[in-house]
Amino acid sequence: MIHIPRWKVVVILLVCVLGLAYAAPNVLGRSAAEAWRAAIPDWLPNRQVNLGLDLQGGLHLLMRVEWEKLVQERLGAIEDSLRQALRTERVGYTEPPRVVGDTLTLTLRDPADADRVLALIAELEDGLDIAFDNQTNVITVQFTEEALTELLANAVSQSIEIVRRRVDETGTSEPIIQRQGEDRILLQLPGVDDPEYVKALLNTTARLSFQLVNEEASVVDALDGRVPAGSVLLPDAEAGPDGEPLQFYVVRSRVYVSGDNLVNAQPTFQEGRPVVSFRFDSAGARRFGDVTEDNVGRRLAIVLDSQVISAPVVRSPILGGSGIIEGGFTVQTATDLALLLRAGALPAELTYLEERTVGPGLGADSIAAGRIASIVGFALVIVFMVLAYGLFGLMASVALIFNLILILAALSLLQATLTLPGIAGIVLTVGMAVDANVLIFERIREEVRNGRSPISAIDAGYSRAMTTIIDSNLTTLIAALFLYAFGSGPVRGFAVTLSIGILSSMFTAVMVTRLLVVTWLRRTRPKALPV
Repeated sequence: MIHIPRWKVVVILLVCVLGLAYAAPNVLGRSAAEAWRAAIPDWLPNRQVNLGLDLQGGLHLLMRVEWEKLVQERLGAIEDSLRQALRTERVGYTEPPRVVGDTLTLTLRDPADADRVLALIAELEDGLDIAFDNQTNVITVQFTEEALTELLANAVSQSIEIVRRRVDETGTSEPIIQRQGEDRILLQLPGVDDPEYVKALLNTTARLSFQLVNEEASVVDALDGRVPAGSVLLPDAEAGPDGEPLQFYVVRSRVYVSGDNLVNAQPTFQEGRPVVSFRFDSAGARRFGDVTEDNVGRRLAIVLDSQVISAPVVRSPILGGSGIIEGGFTVQTATDLALLLRAGALPAELTYLEERTVGPGLGADSIAAGRIASIVGFALVIVFMVLAYGLFGLMASVALIFNLILILAALSLLQATLTLPGIAGIVLTVGMAVDANVLIFERIREEVRNGRSPISAIDAGYSRAMTTIIDSNLTTLIAALFLYAFGSGPVRGFAVTLSIGILSSMFTAVMVTRLLVVTWLRRTRPKALPV
């Protein structure tokens, strides 16, 4: 243990130097760090530790996925398809298909058609519970429990992914997006100071579709409640001074092309006005080309979240798979719409159950308290080590300084988020980091009492204490890994800093301290050890 190969010395020094380099940007202020990052190449250490919501302030949102409306929409799609199938099969009914709550009902004129209609419905969608009442000739359609469970799971997973894309597009660093319970999503955005903008961005479903305007239908009749079958009444996206839509459109329910086929959307300008350019994938381009080719001279409504952005007349077939959306946009609204379309549509609406805005002042107080706790704890540990072990305690204190530097460097390199519990993990690490040195130094003392020479005592102290050091740190590391695996939020932040602290403390206590002790031993060759 006394002999340290040259390559190990080089590795120890290299790790310490790299730790200093990666930790150095954290000494700078935020603005100075940004200027430093812009001035040096990306491959050089230039990043600071990301501060969590409790340290730099920000936005905390708890959202619920309104999946019940999604069930109604899926049943509504089945209703439209069933109407067309009944018309094709010439099946009569006294009450047309309609959705009420989570149930689709249909009243047949002739009960002899029941088996044929049941087979038609079964082909439209999987996971349906279909029942027929012989007394009333009513067919009821609902989703099975298994189908509803799968629908909910998919809706929440897709919503989390869409929320993540939208947040990433805004440039927010280190957002926390987690599922809570069956239908809830937790979102934390450190450093965000405009909650209304974020909420508006997230709460826009952004469902884009291209549907034909029903030229034969009367908007006046539709406003009176007489909407033709297979059509819907939709308002214009632009509102007047009184907040009411400028006009209404009767639009056919069939969606020819949807936003699912978009591959890109960007804000741009056309004739000096902000517009949004879009491009479809191959399947969407083919369908868009077909609908424009078959409907030249007719109006094609561009519908976003059940509002008509524009309804231009198709002058000629659009076969390139790209186009322009006009709608009286400003530069900001065009940018936001392009962002939403690129990120994709939410499968269901999000409602806000809890909202908290954490001010930066509270975070500054937390940082100050954590800094004081770290300094006091660090100073007391150094005082204890120096009083208890003299020169060897001073060497352990030097290693402890490098331990803190390596923790800070690792957090910066991994771009981990430091929270208040994370600071608690660092403070705990300060106390735990000297455990290995205490074990080694006490073992060296025992060997000295047994009459061993300085070199022999140091060699025995390091070799015989190593098993105990590995066992004690390994058990703590296992506990930290389980905290990270099964915990969430602050618990994970504590587990991350604790795990990094354990690994760095083992390196500094065993390798750095041993290098200092061996170097001192070779230079002075003492006859007695100051321990």
